[in-house]
Amino acid sequence: MMTDLPLDQVRTLLAVVDEGTFDAAAAALHVTPSAVSQRVKALEQRTGRVLLLRTKPVRPTESGEVLVRLARQVARLEHDAYAELGLSGTGEPTRVSVAVNADSLATWFLPVLSRVPAESRLCFELRREDEDHTAALLREGVVMAAVTSSPDPVPGCSVRALGRMRYLPVAAPDFAARRLGGPLEEVLPGAPVVAFDRRDDFQDDFVRRLTRGRSNASALRHYVPTSEGFAEAVAAGLGWGLVPEAQAEPLLRGGRLVPFAGGRATDVPLYWQQWKLDSPALQQVARAVTATAAEALRP
Repeated sequence: MMTDLPLDQVRTLLAVVDEGTFDAAAAALHVTPSAVSQRVKALEQRTGRVLLLRTKPVRPTESGEVLVRLARQVARLEHDAYAELGLSGTGEPTRVSVAVNADSLATWFLPVLSRVPAESRLCFELRREDEDHTAALLREGVVMAAVTSSPDPVPGCSVRALGRMRYLPVAAPDFAARRLGGPLEEVLPGAPVVAFDRRDDFQDDFVRRLTRGRSNASALRHYVPTSEGFAEAVAAGLGWGLVPEAQAEPLLRGGRLVPFAGGRATDVPLYWQQWKLDSPALQQVARAVTATAAEALRP
């Protein structure tokens, strides 16, 4: 029951996580550091679990993440209730935090924002993260919703399919002529490659499929951590890469890129996950995301 978890203690836990230290949380809550410490300790005793890692900055444990998420959801519901009752007073807009992968941001997601009615007074806080890792931000309670590559819902969240984002294996014409002229399964593993960052193994997966698991992409790789910069790096001939179809098509038409591997495409399914809350703000955003994705992604 909610009475078993005193909200002042749950809110205090959230403040410590957001502020990073007990002292900073005390200042934000206008109480003493001792009071913050006592509330957190009481909550840990009540739940029978360690909720915080006493590092700098403080980090929630897996159990702590559950309560941090609860605290953010309660705050969201309170804000919606005050707004519906006309008690918000300050006229402060509603902030909606969403985790989105870079390629979606660069190709189809931004029109979502203009699809939400202006009278809704929503402010968006977008967190850029790889689609394989956006679910972690949901799990930690950092965001309310996320575009993910996983159909498995994060606890306390609902999930719906958005569509498939298509990636094309491409290279600059000169690069393709110089480095990709032989049997592809032999030449591609040794050819320079462009990757988003050190966590990006998308190109490695492609080479492993092509070589039936015998090879990864080349160790000679360039890291370019923006979606637009990634496509430009491939077009500049730094290496080959898998570029979103929407970004590749104009470069293909302009002759700056050429397809290879028989035009073999890679589709990445995308999903929308959000907190299971009856929140008007989240409902509006979900409708806008679903409608935009239906126009921009492959079914």
